[in-house]
Amino acid sequence: MCVISEESIAQFEALMEQVDEPLKTTFQNVHQGCTRDTYLRFLIAREGNVANAHKMLVDSLTWRVKNEIDDILSKPIIPTELYRSIRDSQLIGMPGYTKEGLPIFAFGAGLSTYDKASVHYYVQSHIQINEYRDRVVLPAASKKYGKHISKSLKVLDMTGLKLSALNQIKLLTIISTIDDLNYPEKVVAYYIVNAPYIFSACWKVVKPLLQERTRKKVQVLSGRGQDDLLKIMDYSSLPHFCRREGSGSSKYSGSSNENCYSLDHPFHQQLYDYIKQQALLRRPVRPVKQGSVHVDIPDAVTEGTEFVQTLASEFQKFGKQNGLSQSLDDLNTNDHQA
Repeated sequence: MCVISEESIAQFEALMEQVDEPLKTTFQNVHQGCTRDTYLRFLIAREGNVANAHKMLVDSLTWRVKNEIDDILSKPIIPTELYRSIRDSQLIGMPGYTKEGLPIFAFGAGLSTYDKASVHYYVQSHIQINEYRDRVVLPAASKKYGKHISKSLKVLDMTGLKLSALNQIKLLTIISTIDDLNYPEKVVAYYIVNAPYIFSACWKVVKPLLQERTRKKVQVLSGRGQDDLLKIMDYSSLPHFCRREGSGSSKYSGSSNENCYSLDHPFHQQLYDYIKQQALLRRPVRPVKQGSVHVDIPDAVTEGTEFVQTLASEFQKFGKQNGLSQSLDDLNTNDHQA
């Protein structure tokens, strides 16, 4: 793992003082008063190369300005029924915090279908959660725990993972590209639970292809991972799919307040209320427009996109070996929808 020197940080800071005012303005939403932490994240993402890290950050800030990312938390997905359907098909939630105060984000990787709206809505929702995490959740966690907290932890539930997951390869590649280029080094660890054989078989091939710093972050836990996760979080913060044997993301029979994916869960209620309130503050007279936000997708090959595409390739090989062939050429990511 590369060691970032104080000289590199100082050089980076000097370069950033020369950027145009619109980029400086959006940079404030990125660093949230902690410029050093941001410089470190981008330097680590570019293996300590100051010039490359500077270009990466400037490109990201330019993307933010062009796509009005600073305003995305004032653009609710409406009507509520549509947003609920997105929450039911893009399984993301925040069940709590680790013992160290890091926000925990849960992902239903195996049971997310992404089939209730267009790609643009899912990308909008993903970016909104990223921005809400960075602008609201992390600052609140820092205040609550009395220390600077700028990263989170992710638990990925592979319950229900099938070859049909290849249907979402394009969308997952888009999301990975956005995260890699604009939100680097925001996650300290990825814990994978409820992994079926198909994932375990493909993971053995994909794992060596990852950079060492990424590979060290990923841990595939046994079963639902409850015992391992309870070492770093309390039971109250444990994702619902880790609490019971056989209680997968969509099979869980508990209340919607316990299911962190549900729109009725406190995290999603607070997020959605926040976005609607911001919309009223920015547009108190004009009604909120329906329709998704269209965000430009950077055309770049990142570690995340290579991981997703390589994993998909291994899925295909596994399927062919087991007589379950499926062509990527026939995949549909709902691009035809508004």
